[in-house]
Amino acid sequence: MSQPLLPDARRPANGGPKAAARNRAALIVAAREIYAAQGLDAPLSSIARRAGVGQGVLYRHFPDRDAVATAVLEENVRQIEEAAAADDMLFADVLGVLTWHLTESAAFLGLLHVRGATGRSDALAHALTLSDRVERALRERLPDGHRLSAPNDLMLAVAMVSGATNGPTREVREGRAAAAWRLLGVEVGPVRPFDA
Repeated sequence: MSQPLLPDARRPANGGPKAAARNRAALIVAAREIYAAQGLDAPLSSIARRAGVGQGVLYRHFPDRDAVATAVLEENVRQIEEAAAADDMLFADVLGVLTWHLTESAAFLGLLHVRGATGRSDALAHALTLSDRVERALRERLPDGHRLSAPNDLMLAVAMVSGATNGPTREVREGRAAAAWRLLGVEVGPVRPFDA
């Protein structure tokens, strides 16, 4: 049986490509929030609901759970790269952006611990590439002679802070991250996302 057509006043407008881009961005933001609250095993339906779209829209953009997590990771890395490339950002400011992502994204924490992983799957190779991009972005702003200048110290410090960044709320996670940076003797700027 076919569905009756809705009058034009009740039929949702098709926003075209602009709506698709907005929907994808909303899904990434929603996934980051849901993952932070419920972990990486959260139902995809929760992400679609939080984004204000149907599950069909989610699956048009992301064919599976791994694709959603990868998109969140790539967005995290992109923001860190953009922060590092901004003229007015100091190293401490970029660390603030990194720390915001540590407190907001459970998937991002796993990415930063991937260096010790064994095996060579496509997913691991992609995660290593993203981790390398984070390191390059941070090193762009790392001042000469900084306490984290030694070859392995920077990402070891980031992994140590990410390991301390756990807890039931963002505020708790942020407090633990701030304490970890302080114990390492590293100054961190405001903990916030980067908006170009």
